[in-house]
This record gives sequence, C-alpha cells and structure tokens, in this order.
Amino acid sequence: MAKSFKNLLDTLPPERLERMEDRAQGMLLEMALQEIRQNRHLTQRQLASSLNLDQAVLSKMENHSDIPVSTLRKLVSAMGGKLKLIAEFPDEEIIIGQFDPEQ
Repeated sequence: MAKSFKNLLDTLPPERLERMEDRAQGMLLEMALQEIRQNRHLTQRQLASSLNLDQAVLSKMENHSDIPVSTLRKLVSAMGGKLKLIAEFPDEEIIIGQFDPEQ
C-alpha cells in the first residue's frame, strides 16, 4: 500500500524539513511584477488603466529592475496588495517602516 505524503514527511529529519520549507517559501515569494500581475488574472491593459497609465509604460515598468518604491507601492496596491519592504540579515528580518504609507 502507498504511503501518504504526510507519513513520508513524518519520517524526515527536522533539518531537512526546515530546508524544504525555506526553499518552498522562497519559490512562492519570488515573483516578477509580470508574474504577480498574471497570477492576479490582470492584463497589462487592465492594470495600466487602473493606474491611468499607457499599456506601453506599464510594460517598460515590468521589465525594468530599478523601480522607485512609490511606483512599486502603487503597482502592488492596484493589484489588490500591500507592499512591505523587508531587510534580511543572517540572524533576523526587519520590516522597513519608513516606506509604509500607513505609518
């Protein structure tokens, strides 16, 4: 009889489970703006319209690696999300609050 996935996970050492969880989180959280937009079932035209931008301008933004935080915040907000900036250090993660408009 086949083992369930849960039973298989229960046999793994804790260190391996932790590495698997870290890797899974990294895979889930690393998306380009275009992938986030597509995941939210939005076309460039729809998102650009909600931001009062031309679709070509949004296309350039999605393919640019250096976007101002304020612009990134607007893009994420237009997709229904909230932008959080996190500084990651070896021993901790710190949310950078000065970029949060609610603070």
